[in-house]
Amino acid sequence: MTARAEHVGSLLRPPELLEARRRLADGGIEPAEFKKIEDGAVRQVVDMQEGVGFPLLTDGELRRESFQSSLTESVAGFTGVSIDAWLWGAWHSEVVGDLTVERPAGLAVVERMKRHRSLAAEDFTYLRSATDRPTKVTLPSPSLFANLFSPEASRDAYADLDDFLSDVVDVLATEVRELHRLGCTYVQLDAPHYPLLVDPVWRAFYEGRGWEADRWLAYGIELDNAVISAAPSSMTFGFHLCRGNQGSRWLVTGGYEAIAGPVFTKVGADRFLLEYDDERSGGFEPLELIPEDRVVVLGLVTTKVPALERPETLLSRIDGASKLVAREQLAVGTQCGFSTSVVGNALSIEEERRKLALLVEVAGTAFGTAG
Repeated sequence: MTARAEHVGSLLRPPELLEARRRLADGGIEPAEFKKIEDGAVRQVVDMQEGVGFPLLTDGELRRESFQSSLTESVAGFTGVSIDAWLWGAWHSEVVGDLTVERPAGLAVVERMKRHRSLAAEDFTYLRSATDRPTKVTLPSPSLFANLFSPEASRDAYADLDDFLSDVVDVLATEVRELHRLGCTYVQLDAPHYPLLVDPVWRAFYEGRGWEADRWLAYGIELDNAVISAAPSSMTFGFHLCRGNQGSRWLVTGGYEAIAGPVFTKVGADRFLLEYDDERSGGFEPLELIPEDRVVVLGLVTTKVPALERPETLLSRIDGASKLVAREQLAVGTQCGFSTSVVGNALSIEEERRKLALLVEVAGTAFGTAG
């Protein structure tokens, strides 16, 4: 995978798709009609990405409620799972204001997981038919789902957290193998929960799951690598880290220093997509730990606000990072998705398009090509 411009994955849902999703939930539209609208929305985002010359396409995750929801939408055994299962926490923003979402009551895995459909294979098959450009499929990191294990509510289904997450890994590994069989060449694992460990409140939550922070991080990486190793080495894996992205808000602040050693040197991914759009992400110094055979996608373009970054500013920051990591190991991208869930960030589809076009322009100047 040689893309020098890359966005994390999700794109804004068009209004007609959001309305169709609401009507489907209310019983006002048949699944077959909804699927046609959904397919049409995917073709729109494919056309947009191709139109700006983007070298690596996704389907915008338009078929998902949230980047995490593909698992619970495809596997039975959970209770209390609403969109708030992925949104809870204390969110911050100087632009749209802070928001606190409570953890849903009764959220838990309560039965042994049973897969009833694929997480992303159908999505990839349609995307593959809609473009001849390289494509990427995103999947959640397995340890994200510690959120769904309750020592009390889950004990009749799973003896402990390890028992549960072992099944999560099996589901994700099966999906990776199926994607490879269908011709998928690039899978990205999303792991925004690792940077949360720099925050005392979130560190306490994960330690409450039964693991000290360092042990929890090592364990999570072990699970990630189990998913990555399910595919042959010919499949490219990306690994995305951020500090929360929802409705133009963020969860935590802090540099990568506390997690850089284990993540950058132990995760078996080929590309690291890292949030670096503002001072909350800290400096580039941790990038010195990146192995020489990996690519760093510098997430310099924010998806949280519509203001368009200046090309010269982005080029200067790429130059700064190249003092720590060889330029041939660098690419430029967004700090996170434009629409981590159906909520979406506070910018328009046209403003989203301009940011994608900017990435292509800057990659061409900085590296001689976006692709």
